[in-house]
Amino acid sequence: MQHAFPSLPAWKYTRTAMTLHWVVATMMIGGFVIGWFMTDIPGFTPTKLRYFSWHKWIGCTVLVLAVVRLVWRTLHTAPPLPQSTTHWQRVAAEATHWMLYALMFAVGVSGYLYSSVANIQVVYLGLIPLPRIIGPDPVLRPLLRYTHIYQPITPKPGNFGMDWGKKYGCSTVAKLQIQVEDIKQ
Repeated sequence: MQHAFPSLPAWKYTRTAMTLHWVVATMMIGGFVIGWFMTDIPGFTPTKLRYFSWHKWIGCTVLVLAVVRLVWRTLHTAPPLPQSTTHWQRVAAEATHWMLYALMFAVGVSGYLYSSVANIQVVYLGLIPLPRIIGPDPVLRPLLRYTHIYQPITPKPGNFGMDWGKKYGCSTVAKLQIQVEDIKQ
């Protein structure tokens, strides 16, 4: 069978890999959108609590599916890139691929740890209480909150989301900015 695009490989990702990809991508976008809106709801309302629960359930599910994706990916070879792909493009594609895996894990783990240090129990789907990995910690709490919130939207490498913190007046970010600037000197 002849391909319409001769430079494309003759085989592609498995149906399982593609399903995992799109389910995780959709859930990550949904979790980000819910997270964005839930923080703007004033007060301590049932709606806000419901959104926080959904956000945590999505995050836990994405974390589990990321593990499944990683296991699947290590057991199944990815289709080759087109032969016309240059060396730097191959390196960039591979690096981007693994950085996205790192982001999936880092955002999920930092959110889960943030709930733990904030002394908030995560009850998955309102049915399964998940264990707290660490106890309440007033020192780690702002760091994990910052990491969870600003890590996925850091505008450029190396600034750790500091521009966002300055723009939106986050005191935790201001404290971290001072510490990062001290490290840089």
